[in-house]
Amino acid sequence: HALADQGMGFCIFNNIVLGCLHARFLANEKQKKKLRVAIVDYDVHHGNGTEAAFFDDQDVLFISLHQDNNYPLGAGGVNKHGVETNINVPLPPGSGSGAYRKAFDRIVVPAIERFKPDLILVSSGFDASFMDPLSCMMLTSDDFRGFADDLVKLAMRFCDNKIIFVHEGGYSRHYTPFCAVAVIESILGKTKENDVLVEDPFLSEAKAWGYQECQPHQARLVELVAKNHNLLSVLDDVLTPEEETVQESITGLLNSLSPSKRQLVIKNLESTPMKT
Repeated sequence: HALADQGMGFCIFNNIVLGCLHARFLANEKQKKKLRVAIVDYDVHHGNGTEAAFFDDQDVLFISLHQDNNYPLGAGGVNKHGVETNINVPLPPGSGSGAYRKAFDRIVVPAIERFKPDLILVSSGFDASFMDPLSCMMLTSDDFRGFADDLVKLAMRFCDNKIIFVHEGGYSRHYTPFCAVAVIESILGKTKENDVLVEDPFLSEAKAWGYQECQPHQARLVELVAKNHNLLSVLDDVLTPEEETVQESITGLLNSLSPSKRQLVIKNLESTPMKT
């Protein structure tokens, strides 16, 4: 939250801003290149200080996912002007796994794919967890693990694995450690299938809470943000996870057929009128 001339919200200095400025300085001094940096802030409070530092900088993409009008009051609303490098996602109170997953799939991932950064910085706050006393959100350690999984994959694609996570908020002394460990395990490449992970004893309870799935009013907000920042055209060329599942199912069915039957089915599909 810290501004250039003022501390705010438990922050004396803005670690992410200073880190970004230093990385860009080094790239310019040593490599004579202009570094493009993507900053993803999923701390539950709006990243006002980071926004102020880079609002007019086209070489820094800033995405803030936060609880609508939590802190600072009046900050972080939907940017109606469609600035492609400054994206606010003010999620409604009560948002859980589904709303955040939709925001990542419809906004965070396609925005980074479009921007093609050289470095990704993450304001990794855990105060959107279901146990946090300073918010009204419902995230679990698995959700933060999923955020890290997505961002690490993007870093592998665009940044030669250059990604830095900075621990920001998180005020539940009982639950924040499990969220942080989940992110660390993701960074280390550990998976539930192949490794013994730290057990989250609260996970099953949090996942069982009602309304964890994306609600209609949450989905409308996400789609509005995607539209305002011209991300819908990007999304048209990218399959959603659900669509990828359908594609895998269709591929599996086709592969189960003999070559001649497979060609017949494909030919029939190509000649079948599809809804537009």
